[in-house]
Amino acid sequence: MPEGVDPAWLAPAALRAVGSRRTLIRGSGPLVETVHGEVAEACRRFGGRVVRDASDDGPYDLALGLGTEGPELLGEEGFTFACEGGTTTVTACGGRGLLYGLFHVVRLGEAAFSGERSPQTHRPALALRMLDHWDNVAVHPVMGQVERGYAGGSLFWEDGRARGDLERVRAYGRLLAACGINAISVNNVNVHAAEARLLTDRIGEVADIAYALRPYGIRTHLSVSFAAPITLGGLSTADPLDEVVRGWWAEATRRVYEAIPDFGGYVVKADSEGQPGPFAYGRSHSEGANLLAAAVEPFGGTVHWRAFVYDHRQDWRDRATDRARAAYDHFVPLDGEFAAGAVLQVKHGPMDFQVREPVSPLIGAMPRTRLAVELQVTQEYTGQQRHVCWLGPMWSEVLRFRQERGLPVGEVARGGLVAVSNVGDDPFWTGHPLAQANLYTFGRLAWQPDAEPGEVLDEWIGLTYPEASERLSAGLHSVLDGSWRTYEKYTAPLGVGFMVQPGHHYGPSVDGYEYSPWGTYHFADRDGIGVDRSVASGTGFAGQYGAPWAGLYESPDTCPDELLLFFHHVPYGHVLKSGKTVIQHIYDTHFEGVEEVGQARSVWASLAGLVDPARHARVSERYEEQLRGAREWRDQINSYFLRKSGVPDSRGRRIH
Repeated sequence: MPEGVDPAWLAPAALRAVGSRRTLIRGSGPLVETVHGEVAEACRRFGGRVVRDASDDGPYDLALGLGTEGPELLGEEGFTFACEGGTTTVTACGGRGLLYGLFHVVRLGEAAFSGERSPQTHRPALALRMLDHWDNVAVHPVMGQVERGYAGGSLFWEDGRARGDLERVRAYGRLLAACGINAISVNNVNVHAAEARLLTDRIGEVADIAYALRPYGIRTHLSVSFAAPITLGGLSTADPLDEVVRGWWAEATRRVYEAIPDFGGYVVKADSEGQPGPFAYGRSHSEGANLLAAAVEPFGGTVHWRAFVYDHRQDWRDRATDRARAAYDHFVPLDGEFAAGAVLQVKHGPMDFQVREPVSPLIGAMPRTRLAVELQVTQEYTGQQRHVCWLGPMWSEVLRFRQERGLPVGEVARGGLVAVSNVGDDPFWTGHPLAQANLYTFGRLAWQPDAEPGEVLDEWIGLTYPEASERLSAGLHSVLDGSWRTYEKYTAPLGVGFMVQPGHHYGPSVDGYEYSPWGTYHFADRDGIGVDRSVASGTGFAGQYGAPWAGLYESPDTCPDELLLFFHHVPYGHVLKSGKTVIQHIYDTHFEGVEEVGQARSVWASLAGLVDPARHARVSERYEEQLRGAREWRDQINSYFLRKSGVPDSRGRRIH
């Protein structure tokens, strides 16, 4: 790890179990050399020994090697793990599998070398496990260096160019491989002028980044503008059916692969929030995606076409227009029309990464289209890495959700799992040291979507604090495990969402977006709150789901409480399944949320002396801000709804 940079979940002591033993490594190839380098460095630190290709007779505590048995079962990324006769063995068919097998041993630690274990097969459930970086090459006057980034500047770009020293990029690739991530897009989906040029005359800079990531099996992708044939190629059109346009993309893509032979492909945001797209030419989104899919097809690449398409200039007085409906309405009619090399990338909820949303009905509604599900690891609406908000439980709920007789989301996502990155050039990578848990958890759930998130959290704790006492481990688990629900309590209630300051989205503003062209989200008046999305009397969004969810969401009597205000406009006196009224639930949860933040802050304070002083000080500072912010949320939300409803708190607490 570069000097002065936090080791995150690869603390040196986490490799003690590997580095203190005698290890045999068999096979050749770039990633096998990476494995050898990892083991050799651990042995140098902890006194073990590494042997290549059985140059002596052993015995060996650990044997890592390439094999030829069962390639159809293991694939390039799978591996077998066994502990028999005193030797722990990892066998893979490809270099990536061997690398992931090594990190599996690191996660197990001493347990990897104790007892007998018959051979176990491990392989990722999803072939693509990807991060989208929203990094700007040049600092944008409004969005800054990293759009929706809360951890400093970009890892890749500085002063309008690629960083000259890519040592930290390589270290980043190592961290990603250790949790199972295998691809990243290195620039903003909102492609500005400097990012656009990466496709053509600055592709060499992208190639340098790809070179730094390649030793850890990370493939590099690039966000591109649909209008590139005009802005970069000087053409008069970007019409996806124009043969000259198709030729331009084919030639530009050939040059990309010439510079980066293992290039992953393109990420495209089109006809969304002002970005150009095929609608300008009367073409469909499948025609737009297929244009680019044809360009990358000869090289085995993929186009990730984002489904985040909606009217962001709507009239707030028009209750028939519903942003939640947009992706389904746009894309379901196109099912079966996307090329094999095109992946439709769908946000996990129908809105925009709120603290609570239903799963998007588009997921599962397009069986003839490869879908990737998009999460947001960066905490845009969940505290911006100033608040502790571990999102593992939320993502697990999403990935396990299934329509009747359908597959869970984690299996429907045949195009992979993608997340907006939360790292930057901050020494702790994520700004808030505890926000590292979100990035690690994403990688592990992308590998195994049905994994228990609590077990993944304990993995992260064990790797990040490998010499932690039971008290420290328990304290870390307690402050993280319930933090998502705590954040939900003191922010937007019952699925309503978007009660944030416009633009930067930090801090409360109940009506911040309510009367804007971006959509309307709570419709609060003197009588009630919530958006009617029923088929019977509302926007009809509930009807986009299959059974049993369409029926459950249709009625306020059967709709889950946590999503009630997303689907229904109800009186403040509506009684929830908990037995509380809506208004009392709002008051109670906002007081509870502040109390829970205070308790978590106290737990963290009690861990001083058990955590590195710099890390403890950074988290303590963030907890002070979180407590201040939670009180602000409580006071503004409760005051707003007291004035709006006229209903006092039944417990007589002071509401500012």
